[in-house]
Amino acid sequence: MVPADPGGGVMRADPLTETVEGLDEALAAVDAFDAVLVAGLLRPRPAQAAGLAQLADAVAGTPLAARAAEAAEKAAAGNAGEEHLVDLAAARAALLGSVHDALRARVQEATGRPLDEAAFPYPGGQQGPNLYAAARSWLSDLARCGWQGIDHEVVSSAAQIVSAMLPDPALRRLAMLVDGFSAELAASCPGASLERVPVRRWADLWSRAMLLTVPGATEVPSAGTVTGRLLPLGADVQEHATAVQAQVHAVLEPGDGAQPRLVRAAVSVPKPDTVVGAGLWQLLRPHMALLEALSEGRAMELTDMPVTAEGDLVWSDEHAGPSDPADAFATARVVLPTAVDAAPAPLGRHPAGIAVPVFLEGYAVEKDGDGLAFEVAGHPLAVDTDRIPTAGPLTPEAVAASHACVGLLRWDAGAFSLQPLAVETTVRKKAAALHAGGWAGGTADKAGVKAEKAATAAVAVLRERAGRLLRK
Repeated sequence: MVPADPGGGVMRADPLTETVEGLDEALAAVDAFDAVLVAGLLRPRPAQAAGLAQLADAVAGTPLAARAAEAAEKAAAGNAGEEHLVDLAAARAALLGSVHDALRARVQEATGRPLDEAAFPYPGGQQGPNLYAAARSWLSDLARCGWQGIDHEVVSSAAQIVSAMLPDPALRRLAMLVDGFSAELAASCPGASLERVPVRRWADLWSRAMLLTVPGATEVPSAGTVTGRLLPLGADVQEHATAVQAQVHAVLEPGDGAQPRLVRAAVSVPKPDTVVGAGLWQLLRPHMALLEALSEGRAMELTDMPVTAEGDLVWSDEHAGPSDPADAFATARVVLPTAVDAAPAPLGRHPAGIAVPVFLEGYAVEKDGDGLAFEVAGHPLAVDTDRIPTAGPLTPEAVAASHACVGLLRWDAGAFSLQPLAVETTVRKKAAALHAGGWAGGTADKAGVKAEKAATAAVAVLRERAGRLLRK
């Protein structure tokens, strides 16, 4: 929402550029602890003891104070138990949660939209399977070795744990995280030869996995069910070598006339590494009718669709049906400014998790080398074109030539940026809207058709080989 049209919402850009009090200090404490994990906790040195103390001091005024102080002291002495490492991960997550909250407050100020303050239960007093303890033990070994001390023997021991967890749906989130994390570490072994360590990333993955070993940590209470009209805004595609996810951001107009609210619906599937580009939709499409509606520019009618307190629809095609045409830009101009933003769950409070739908219009485009920015009300807002998937018609060139954009407001590397989901631009002297999820339901585009055919062939070959192996 930017000032071109006084009839729509207007996004202020100044709150996104102002200094956030205390943010640098909180991130400095996180960085100090992350540096501790580089060398490991097997034989802590004075610099590591100082980093641990800095983390504990940063949460001194919180309910975590006593536990964090004890954990830091034990870790600095080289005799921290698994429970102490969980406490340190919790202190780190609490600091990043405070950063998230401060940044989200700036986003709310900029968009003028209210935030739904949902209540989430404390997951204490629950018992979990022994696999939680096994995963926690592996993560503790990693912390003691440090990223510079990892080797294939330490990393590979995660494989058995992952295989045992995957059959249980309640453990699958932790299993997928441990599986991906261990694969990333294995590709970097031995740690002693690493020229560059992704310090923040690996500390994020380690601390989140450690907290997921606390039974009930990821439980998000159901907010019941919703009935009404779902108006898609755009799709965020996240691809890895062995998995892909499409997350559709949308506005829900409740059937009871309540205030519109922002919701998300996601589908994730495993994939072979040979399936890329538009071929990804072939894997995703059968699991969610919403993808076809997104590419066709249609709304969907929901009936008793389950939803979490975070605003995530627990998607089932049985509870959804096609509705009238619904243009994403009309939704962004008219309905989005009045929608209520969903509150994140406790473990979702991380700066990297900020992804808030916004609408920009009437901006000027600034190019700086390979970089791109929109000048919004006199303030530059970086555009993250690297997040544009190759599985759609949207391109960095189209974004640079655009005059209106639906995107996700994110925060990374100390500043806010915009991830484009769709743009209005001019193609061959005609107005056109290009969407990142424009090929979700199929495409006649030559490049898209070619990628779909390649994906069909690759999947057919893999299924035939899998069938042969099973027959043997």
